[in-house]
Amino acid sequence: MTDIDRLRTLADLHGVATSYEGWDKTRRDVAESTLRAVLGALDVDASTDSAADAAIAAHDEAPWRRTLPPSVVTVAGADRDVPVHVPHGASVTLSIETESGGRRETQQRDVWVDPREIDGALVGRATFALPTDLEPGWHTLVAEVDGADAPSSCTLVVTPPVLSTTAGLADRQRWGVLAQLYSVRSPQSWGVGDFADLADMASILGEDHGADYVLVNPLHAAAPRPPIEASPYLPTTRRFVNPLYIRVENIRETAMLPRDKYARIRDAARRLHRANTRTDTIDRDKSFRAKLRALEAVFLVPRSPAREAAFAAFRREEGEGLYNFATWCALTEKLSPSDERWRTKAAGPRTPWVERQQVKLAHRIDFHCWLQWICDEQLADAQAAAHTAGMDIGVVHDLAVGVAQGGADAWSLGSALAEGVTVGAPPDDFNQQGQQWNQPPWRPDRLAELGYAPYRDMLRTVLKHAGGLRVDHILGLFRLWWIPTDAASPAEGTYVTYDHEALIGILVLEADRAGAVVVGEDLGVFEPVVQEYLASRGVLGTSILWFERDEDGPIDPADYRELCLTSVTTHDLPPTAGYLAGEHIDLRARLGLLERDVDSEREQDEAQRESVLDLARRHGLLADDASPDDTVAALHRLIQRSPSRLLGVALVDMVGEHRIQNQPGTDETQYQNWRIPLADSAGRAVSVEDLRRVPSLIED
Repeated sequence: MTDIDRLRTLADLHGVATSYEGWDKTRRDVAESTLRAVLGALDVDASTDSAADAAIAAHDEAPWRRTLPPSVVTVAGADRDVPVHVPHGASVTLSIETESGGRRETQQRDVWVDPREIDGALVGRATFALPTDLEPGWHTLVAEVDGADAPSSCTLVVTPPVLSTTAGLADRQRWGVLAQLYSVRSPQSWGVGDFADLADMASILGEDHGADYVLVNPLHAAAPRPPIEASPYLPTTRRFVNPLYIRVENIRETAMLPRDKYARIRDAARRLHRANTRTDTIDRDKSFRAKLRALEAVFLVPRSPAREAAFAAFRREEGEGLYNFATWCALTEKLSPSDERWRTKAAGPRTPWVERQQVKLAHRIDFHCWLQWICDEQLADAQAAAHTAGMDIGVVHDLAVGVAQGGADAWSLGSALAEGVTVGAPPDDFNQQGQQWNQPPWRPDRLAELGYAPYRDMLRTVLKHAGGLRVDHILGLFRLWWIPTDAASPAEGTYVTYDHEALIGILVLEADRAGAVVVGEDLGVFEPVVQEYLASRGVLGTSILWFERDEDGPIDPADYRELCLTSVTTHDLPPTAGYLAGEHIDLRARLGLLERDVDSEREQDEAQRESVLDLARRHGLLADDASPDDTVAALHRLIQRSPSRLLGVALVDMVGEHRIQNQPGTDETQYQNWRIPLADSAGRAVSVEDLRRVPSLIED
């Protein structure tokens, strides 16, 4: 075996791609340096030939060195065998402790597997068949081996074959609005859209427009104090919520403040109300500073016995995860990001130094737990308002791909996230230099070792008050583009494979329990089997009108997928009015993001846009002399011709906004990503109340 063959064999064993097909259908080999770096992030030593040989042997022997697999994820009703490894000749029983507290026995199958010598002793394999009538849920496999000091156990997850909520969408086509919550203000906002604005927006869109849902940007928490990250897709945690969105006046205890303290809060609010009519940029930091001062005052107000009991119940429900997150927040207020103690004394939530600090910082930890409780209450109110307004689905939350390096999840989840690599995307037609997202990926091996508990707990919190969940870059549950942190560009990465049957299955299980629909953003470079698998589990895909094309041109919407959320645009493109004007080409040229000359890029883009407009004309939806507003409306009538169960209308299209919210491949020095307030075609600020008077764009 040659050196490169040895390295590729080892990479294949650990799900690390040694080559891949790019967006242009060209097959590319992955550099040896990338393979070694990515394997190293999985704690696989490939630095020398002998180390690689040892790693190959260790991978082969790994199942035989443990009694049970790290975890088992299966589908209800499916046949599933579980291998159990024991000293050769020893007897063993395998039972199931069910989530409800019961106990089920399993049947050993008459399967012979030759024993193997491991460390000088023979190890045998017994094979057990799981019962096919197990209820979906989180169970425990328990193996009792004669002569062993204690039983061995692992997590058993039984998932529904298909998400049941999807069937509830079959009776008619539903539509909703896609919004960036921070950008949608009201006269009562503190300069940034908040949970009260979300409730009012859902109420107006449901009652006045007949929308069935409102999909908002990820609401995950950022840093606990300013300055905070603007991108909602680069949070510090995906499990907990950003207190920036709290409406202070809606907290019950605010009304109980002493008169002077209440007056100071009202003065702070009035000063920030002036920002609600600004249309240049959102100033999150200014709003968050003012809110934190107000929230700290409200936190000190004594709570009634019932309120105190509700807070205690919330803390019990969220458990250790909430306590660890609040601890990180309290430590972050004390330690700068460069403080050496993050790498020594405070390297994780269970160090002796951190445990001592938890005693000293108990008040601040309580405060950050309380903030999450208030977020939880106000999110529940928003979902209740959506249902009261007649929305079938209500609020649809967005799940980001990952978390920031050095954030709360990276600190508290430890080895569940890989070090030395970051997530991104290879070059494609719209991002010709690739993307680097500065996010540590899940380690697939550690997720299995942990029984997928961190993933489950994250999903449960996000789904708690959700009628639906959009999973950003759901391809990441199949494979993710890992980039070594010392790589010169995102192109120097490779794909790492995940157990998609486990990850999608758990997503379906938790969404099913929450009564939520799931939409996977499945745009980009992927294998066709991805869409087929998602559909088989009841997970909707995503179609964007501009992207739905084949070698013959745009695909007729009548041929779109049924299990799909279809929209005209996305937040990574300009609103439709701006896109029709080619403003994205001008912006990308100005920022140096094009790899072709601007005239060629503009010519190709214009031809592609015109081909879609021709499709609308052939359907009789668009006149040759149509105005820009008429053209935007016609394109939305065009997607209504699709069989897609969900349609999405970008709020920016409803109000006539031109500016893009996010230009991929740029940072804050190049473009004001995620800071654009909602405005109309004339550049005037649009308030929540104004949404009563804007066109729906979807015909009854």
